[in-house]
Amino acid sequence: MSTAAVETPGRTKAFLRLVMIEHSVFALPFAYIAALTAMFLADKRMHWGELFIVTVCMVGLRTFAMAANRIIDREIDARNPRTAGRELVTGAVSLKTAYVGSAVALVVFLGAAAMLNPLCLALAPVAVVPMVVYPYGKRFTNFPQAILGIAQAMGPVGAWLAVTGSWSWEAVVLGVAVGIWIGGFDLIYACQDVESDRENGVGSPPARFGVPAAIWGARVCHLLTTLLLGWFAILTDAGVAFWIGLVVVAGAFVYEHTIVKPNDLSKLNRAFFQTNSFVGISLFFFALVDLVVRGLGV
Repeated sequence: MSTAAVETPGRTKAFLRLVMIEHSVFALPFAYIAALTAMFLADKRMHWGELFIVTVCMVGLRTFAMAANRIIDREIDARNPRTAGRELVTGAVSLKTAYVGSAVALVVFLGAAAMLNPLCLALAPVAVVPMVVYPYGKRFTNFPQAILGIAQAMGPVGAWLAVTGSWSWEAVVLGVAVGIWIGGFDLIYACQDVESDRENGVGSPPARFGVPAAIWGARVCHLLTTLLLGWFAILTDAGVAFWIGLVVVAGAFVYEHTIVKPNDLSKLNRAFFQTNSFVGISLFFFALVDLVVRGLGV
């Protein structure tokens, strides 16, 4: 009895490490931007209950996606020196725990979607599909980042639907921006696995076309991201604060591509984790300030 009480928190902690729960910071800020902008355009009031459920949805779906990714990729991970220390490979997390954790996360996501509105519940399974397809993507295409981008683009769209219960092209533009942004920095991240990917037949742009091509692809992605965020600002009549935030984000992209070069990947982790975390958090901050200045009641 006491042994189980001790082991359970350990398994939970290990599972959270497996799904890298802290990386929710990449997607959550843009979901919040979508939700808060929708609230502002609807009645200029912040609805905390809806925002909380959106958070539960996002974290639940992302946790499921990461767990599914780790389960499906465990054999590939074992053959890659960089990923051979992941919890499912070392046994720190059992396959059973990973399956149970992913199932719980999926139930949480679907339950939260049901609490929002009928459209969110009806479309929830659609959001799950690319999360499962993505880890298989590297087995049949050299462009798995495109699938990842589609999966990530659903966050802002879903958050807008959660608030309004209706379709929005503004949310689609923001979602596409997020998808291209995340696909772009995943191109950079994949550069460190070129040797292993080629050896194991794993598809990726760096493995297929080389690191320089992948880096340039990421630069194009982040330029497109900046342009799309500007388009979103125009569509939603964003104010000065949002545009300042966009300039800050553009500066972060320039910095990211200054420290990561085709012949020097030594600062890759700084670009991937620190800079991209800064992009999401900083734009959310400026977007929130902009909405409050324009009259969003908290």
